[in-house]
Amino acid sequence: MAKYRKKPVEIEAVKFEDTTESISAIAELSHDRLIRVDYRQKPVVMYIPTLEGVMVAQVGDYIIRGIAGELYPCKPDIFEKTYERVNESNGGI
Repeated sequence: MAKYRKKPVEIEAVKFEDTTESISAIAELSHDRLIRVDYRQKPVVMYIPTLEGVMVAQVGDYIIRGIAGELYPCKPDIFEKTYERVNESNGGI
């Protein structure tokens, strides 16, 4: 069986929090794709259209824009194991 390593890519992501700032940042990240926040749910949830269909994000999840511009939610523990913050001040190093 062959082994493979994930290629390093930079993505953009916003942590979904029940704040105006977070929701506005996610709306900007979505490039006007239809996202819906459902305040009737407790806790609040967000519906994200993905390549696989609509997915539900919970407060605390990260919303990621992938390399092809697609959006998808990611649980915080998986996000933190998979991604590290890029230091933009020195060219990403």
